[in-house]
Amino acid sequence: MHPKSLRSIRPTLIAIATFFVFANTAVAGPPLICHAFDIGNATSLPWISHDWNLSGTESYDTHRLANDTLAILNASQVPLVHMETLRRATLYARKDPVAAKQLLLQLVARAKSGEASPNPDPYASFDAAYLTEAYKQWLGEKGENPANGLDGLPWIKRSLQLRPNDPQMAFAAALITLHGPESEHREYAETATAGAKNDELLKRNLATHFLGAQSPTMAEMILNNDSAKSETKVARQ
Repeated sequence: MHPKSLRSIRPTLIAIATFFVFANTAVAGPPLICHAFDIGNATSLPWISHDWNLSGTESYDTHRLANDTLAILNASQVPLVHMETLRRATLYARKDPVAAKQLLLQLVARAKSGEASPNPDPYASFDAAYLTEAYKQWLGEKGENPANGLDGLPWIKRSLQLRPNDPQMAFAAALITLHGPESEHREYAETATAGAKNDELLKRNLATHFLGAQSPTMAEMILNNDSAKSETKVARQ
């Protein structure tokens, strides 16, 4: 097969391979990617698809990805808006490796800058964590994935140290740690589900099914993930 043809089908092959990693588990697909979050009427990146994935007819200019994403993140203090925006950004990023790298570099630099600040922004570490782990789930493990060698877990822990009672951030942390560490995952899942009683947006999201009516709800997925952990692991590079 011609090298150019191979390059054109490679994203599809990655998606298929990623699906089969999760296919025999309680999570049939990358958990940070294969489920669109309900953000109500909040602003996020453009989205015309009626599914979790891009429709293929998008006209969004990915050269604007980093600037647009950062503008949305900086304007919102709702973690679910950050999660959905970064989920969409990851889907767009696979179409444009340059934009993918630019966005991650900016979020990582923003997180590291916050670490040295006397008043660190919890969303800076949160965003770096979420995008890092989303890239690792969706962009593959080859050298062109700019998240290779990064670990979002310390950043997500840092964001929750700064906002220990934020159930939406705990929900994100529970998704990131679906396959471990177990004790931390359980704590995040319980914080998220308990906090949903006073958070209508989170409550709606936890009640939605991951992939179709036959799949577990998001609450069931984060609370009852023992079978998933026993059968597979999400690669943490």
